[in-house]
Amino acid sequence: MDRTVRTVEDVLALLDGLFTRQGGRWTTGDGADFWDRFYADRSRPVPFFAAKPDESLAAYLDRGLIAPGRALDLGCGPGRNALFLASRGFEVDAVDLAPAALAWAEDRAHEAGADVRFVCGDAFRLADTELTGPYDLVVDSGCLHHLPPHRRISYLALLDRVLAPGGHLALTCFAAGAMGSELSDADLYRVRQLQGGLAYTPESLRRIFSDLTEVELRRMRDEPPESALFGEAFLWTALFRRDAEAASG
Repeated sequence: MDRTVRTVEDVLALLDGLFTRQGGRWTTGDGADFWDRFYADRSRPVPFFAAKPDESLAAYLDRGLIAPGRALDLGCGPGRNALFLASRGFEVDAVDLAPAALAWAEDRAHEAGADVRFVCGDAFRLADTELTGPYDLVVDSGCLHHLPPHRRISYLALLDRVLAPGGHLALTCFAAGAMGSELSDADLYRVRQLQGGLAYTPESLRRIFSDLTEVELRRMRDEPPESALFGEAFLWTALFRRDAEAASG
């Protein structure tokens, strides 16, 4: 007889199992094995394998919407955004589940002479001593849309814990009608698969991040292959701010 549920985290872990047993491609727990294999072959023609930052992130800096400070790259992959931020004066912590991704990111950082602190693990289970916030900027380019619905609770709790008052969340995720599964949250638990990632609408993002202030939400610009920036039109880009008054209240 299994009677192990005592806390909210116990419930979330129980729900995790619905997806991991079905080979869900998500970004916590057993998903590490999938992502480690995904990043093992660096020659694969995957658009976000290129060492280019998100065009939206570059635009936020160029327009003065964000300024250098302490940054956390959540699900950093091969480190393209982390290295860009470091080059623009940020103190960067970058976390990912996959050792293969971090090994690649560390190689890139060494080649570029960039000072980035890489952390291997599940960001939602790492201690304060490992993700040493507060951070002025949290960057998520492709993490949220690989999470099962119940892990949005963990995601928001992480933001509440590490995002500084006045700090920003820079988010990139699948756009409904262009990329990703459009099944309802309830139906995802019936099929027990994330189907490659979840699509979001602007309304759903605004609801999820309703405790933050929207600065900008738009489709990502489609960047040509020769561009120094990464951009795909099937993605949303969003910048949200944690208001100092709300954080202190």
